[in-house]
Amino acid sequence: MDIKAKMPSSIDSIKVSVGQEVKKGEVLCVLEAMKMKNPMPSPADGTVKSIAVKVGDRLKPGGLIMVVE
Repeated sequence: MDIKAKMPSSIDSIKVSVGQEVKKGEVLCVLEAMKMKNPMPSPADGTVKSIAVKVGDRLKPGGLIMVVE
């Protein structure tokens, strides 16, 4: 499943790497929006297949962050 930004934001940190197994609710990355840090949890158990961003990247709503399968 695609993990996408819900609002204009920037990537503050990435907590996982490609190939890593994650559990539902585990923090994948932290987004910064309006001076607030927002953790992005995994919506389901799975494996990180790809990461489309790096720290500091700016995202528009709907911007792809990573893919978890």
